[in-house]
Amino acid sequence: MTSARRKPYGVKGAPYGFLLPATVLFVLFFALPIGYAVWLSLHKVRVKGLGLGAGARKEVWAGIGNYTDALTDSELVDGALRVAGYGAIVVPVMLGLALLFALMLDAEKVRLAPFTRLAIFLPYAIPGVVAALLWGFLYLPDVSPFYFVLDKLGLPQPDLLDGGPLYLALSNIAVWGGTGFNMIVIYTSLRAIPAEVLEAAKLDGAGPLQTALRVKIPMVAPSLVLTFFFSIIATLQVFSEPTTLKPLTNSVSTTWSPLMKVYRDAFNTGDIYAAAAEAVIIAVATLVLSFGFLRAANSRTKQEETR
Repeated sequence: MTSARRKPYGVKGAPYGFLLPATVLFVLFFALPIGYAVWLSLHKVRVKGLGLGAGARKEVWAGIGNYTDALTDSELVDGALRVAGYGAIVVPVMLGLALLFALMLDAEKVRLAPFTRLAIFLPYAIPGVVAALLWGFLYLPDVSPFYFVLDKLGLPQPDLLDGGPLYLALSNIAVWGGTGFNMIVIYTSLRAIPAEVLEAAKLDGAGPLQTALRVKIPMVAPSLVLTFFFSIIATLQVFSEPTTLKPLTNSVSTTWSPLMKVYRDAFNTGDIYAAAAEAVIIAVATLVLSFGFLRAANSRTKQEETR
């Protein structure tokens, strides 16, 4: 028997060469910043005297002290509760509308379907800061055309930038901007359903509603899980909308969301060590929630497959 030829070293090392650019970018822009944030979170500044002169401010080991302070900080906890209430509105409404629009566009006879898809998706292409500014001015009674119409009709004019309505105002911006993306994901999954399956449902006497509820929605469940996963992450990282609306109302504080508190501590207060600990806590919470949700979704999928 002839021994197999050994591949030249250049051929064997080719896959690693292709992976090298992505690996370098991953290390430089992802792994190193995370590692540096963790390192900062374990340190603090010790000030001697008035903090003036050489050696008056010294970086020392803090251990888990920054994490303890962050977890017992009422501002961070209150911000997390506000984001939880915000997410309870945004996620179900946004995914419900995305699923509804996707099913409507997937119907047999739809007029102007390409234009409708583009119109629903277009708000997603608008940057979040620009969208928040546009909606913010629409919420202001002095410049909003909606308040002008309500005033002429003699109808009440609610203040959407104060109190409880603020959650609805912020949620509206997120729903308006994110529904189109989720709709495209679900719609693409609907278009991938085999025509034979839909034809069999029609031959069995299933109408459009029954087909949607019993065939289409179960078959696009993985896409629904994916969009829910992305929506949860985006909700936990809400920052641009409340930050942009803050100059327009006194109801939005500098710590309205956890990420806003991280920004304030890092760039306004100057305590980058506490901000790093808070950022690590937010990242770990996001990871744990995402992993828990994916694990629950996978276990449910396996149970359905075994039935």
